[in-house]
Amino acid sequence: MKQLVSALLVILFHTSTIFAADRMRIAYSSISGAYIGIWAAREAGFFAKENLDDQIIFIPSATQLSQVIVAGDVDIASLGGGPIMAAAISGADMKIIGNNVNKMIFSIHTKPEVKSIQELRGKRIGVTRFGSSSDVSARYALRKHNLDPQKDVVLLQLGSMTSIFGALKSGAIEAALVSPPTQFLSESLGFKELVSVTDMDYAYPNPAMAVPGALIRNKPDSIDRFMRAYVRGVHRVRTAREFAIKTLAKYTTVTDPVLLGKTYDFYVGKVVEPAPYVNMTGLQNALDDLARSVPAAKTAKPEQFVDMRFLERVEKSGQLKELYKN
Repeated sequence: MKQLVSALLVILFHTSTIFAADRMRIAYSSISGAYIGIWAAREAGFFAKENLDDQIIFIPSATQLSQVIVAGDVDIASLGGGPIMAAAISGADMKIIGNNVNKMIFSIHTKPEVKSIQELRGKRIGVTRFGSSSDVSARYALRKHNLDPQKDVVLLQLGSMTSIFGALKSGAIEAALVSPPTQFLSESLGFKELVSVTDMDYAYPNPAMAVPGALIRNKPDSIDRFMRAYVRGVHRVRTAREFAIKTLAKYTTVTDPVLLGKTYDFYVGKVVEPAPYVNMTGLQNALDDLARSVPAAKTAKPEQFVDMRFLERVEKSGQLKELYKN
């Protein structure tokens, strides 16, 4: 009888835990190794351990995702900082709580016969969406090489990284903005890097993580739990290469182990930090770019778009020291 009662108590405990879990809809905007912390936290069960019923959603456009979070259809959105700030300036109630990556990670790829960026005058360049990180990167690189992105080239928004690369392969465009792992796939198929925006070291929230103001006010503890799980996810990929590569393969659908290894080494070794720190210079760069089309951005300050309390609590908790004590 005692064994039966004990078994029933166990069942009741697990059932209550399931029902008590908070739904957490987490969306990301491109197929990029920049999101590996989120993917790994899901695959390792860290969200579940924080009693979060995590739902990972792919919405292949930063501008579209910014609209989705404004509508309240996701709880945490990971996307380029520019669209987040644009939405906030327009009155959307949301804040950045951290950045997955603090710099632009893109290359302009073309066919081998193109020798310089000047040869792209009058040519078609593919980006995901206007206002997205790929679009901002393209315009930044063009201006740095004395090309006017409005007049000297034709920028085309093609929706996703896969679509961009498909257009480059088919000859529908002459150049494409790509990031790992697509960048490494492109190189393996004979396309060449014309300009490395990555090497230009352009600070930018790429991507940032934004949450609705209502979630901050009503369920701040759920954001704390998300942040703890995310940090554990990043630690897992930094210390478990095989697990991380399997995770990359699942979410990028890349099967080539060489490309996966390069993507892992690039993002985990050089780009993704132990915690989602925020580079305020990058936020200012995003505002400066936004000010070209949104006059109100000229007087805005980076601080008004962020809520640092969740990152600060992770830092003060000792979790990072515990994870990285060796």
